[in-house]
Amino acid sequence: MKLIKNLALSESGFAFNGSNGDSFILNETALFILSKIKLNLSRDQIIQALIDEYDVNEITAEKDLIDFINQLKSFELLED
Repeated sequence: MKLIKNLALSESGFAFNGSNGDSFILNETALFILSKIKLNLSRDQIIQALIDEYDVNEITAEKDLIDFINQLKSFELLED
């Protein structure tokens, strides 16, 4: 999984898609996940990072990650 090249992220939670001008305000968890994707972590590594950071169980972390990835896909923020 890889973010599109023209996606700019700020530390404050602002994302800008340079390809089409869309912008997004990210919550803390979204910013956390995107930062892990930018580091090229695997799906399993991101799930473990969510468990460690937010003290959630594996099922919750996996579901939340899948939901968020689907949102990224719907906004065309992931490369194929």
